[in-house]
Amino acid sequence: MYFSKSFIPILKNNPTEAKIKSHQLMLRTGMIKQSSAGIYSWLPLGFKVMKKIEQIVREEQDRIGVQEILMPTIQSSDIWKESGRYDDYGEEMLRIKDRQNREMLYGPTNEELVTEIFRSSIKSYKSLPQLLYHIQWKFRDELRPRFGIMRCREFYMKDAYSFDLNDEEANYSYNKFFLAYLKTFKRLNLSAIPMAADTGPIGGNLSHEFIILADTGESKIYTDKRIFEVNYENTNLDKESLIELRKKYENYYSVTDEKYNKDEFEKKISEKYRLKTKGIEVGHIFYFGDKYSKPMNASVDHLDNKEYVKMGSYGIGVSRLVGAIIEAKYDEKQEIMKWPISVAPYDCAILPLINKNDSMNLEKANKLYNFLSKNKIDAIIDDTDESFSSKIKKFNLIGIPNQIMIGKKSEGDIFEYKEIGKDTQNLPISQIAEIITNQKK
Repeated sequence: MYFSKSFIPILKNNPTEAKIKSHQLMLRTGMIKQSSAGIYSWLPLGFKVMKKIEQIVREEQDRIGVQEILMPTIQSSDIWKESGRYDDYGEEMLRIKDRQNREMLYGPTNEELVTEIFRSSIKSYKSLPQLLYHIQWKFRDELRPRFGIMRCREFYMKDAYSFDLNDEEANYSYNKFFLAYLKTFKRLNLSAIPMAADTGPIGGNLSHEFIILADTGESKIYTDKRIFEVNYENTNLDKESLIELRKKYENYYSVTDEKYNKDEFEKKISEKYRLKTKGIEVGHIFYFGDKYSKPMNASVDHLDNKEYVKMGSYGIGVSRLVGAIIEAKYDEKQEIMKWPISVAPYDCAILPLINKNDSMNLEKANKLYNFLSKNKIDAIIDDTDESFSSKIKKFNLIGIPNQIMIGKKSEGDIFEYKEIGKDTQNLPISQIAEIITNQKK
């Protein structure tokens, strides 16, 4: 792929309307374009990053046995009236009518719809548990959309739902998602802390937010610094292992501002371990029992009785994660965006020095591109006639993790190689390919 043929509309300066780094960078590098207040078009660069995040989220859901479905964006108001949330949800819900004057809504969340799907399909306890997820666009009519895709009205989200016979089994499902979320954010090179949180309009009495530290975050957090030392890597999916995992985290005081108690915070944590800061919510899990199943009569046959199923809900803001990663990884001092290679728009940028009277470097770039492609390394060639310094600055801004320069110092299969933010090395292309391949493992 040539840069000149790519749809990457880079702006010279930060847009004045953008106040935080993720909003600035996504507009400036042509990742998104505002359509209307709080609503954005996702252009190739941004869409590519988001789809990579989506795939990681999907893989970790699949790994714990969740089945993927796809629910519509438009829902009937009837099921929301059944649950009692239609009038309670508030003005964030976009209410519409079709040509038959039927009340519809653009889904802000999917508890009601998935409950209706379950109750019409599952009748026996022997079919439990059921774990379902989908990745779909949502709409919430934010009063003051701001910060680009961090607080917008239309967003791309993974939400999952669990259906179990009793509280014990429901907690087992909850804990599976707890572990899956930790592993998901780890693959995105994010240190996400699970924190006891308010359940909000979703409801229930058990909830954890997964928060990454960021000065621009809207969440105030109060935690024990030692929580970052908890190791979950070898946790199995059996009940006891998962219970122990949650205990490890819950042994440390860690809450959002809705749950914060000053006396409790100071009593449980010695001063040297106290951390008061801001963070960005990147995931939220809830257990709400029969809050939806009871009013909507979602039950199963069990021992000659009908039992209302116990439910949980588990959300990850896929589109929000694009902005959250920028906020966490942007290097202000060097003006470099450090995308984790797992979600970077490209693995590598090939930067030939182009002379109008000499196409040799571009030919080398094409050969290099073909070699990298055979090694499953996704590259882009900057075929513009800009200087090396301009090209490097541009790709530092975009955040491509690896750069290969082709110029006077390039001889045979030796090229100038630079991992973003580090010093340049002269290396054979085989070694460069090996380095990038190892980064991707």
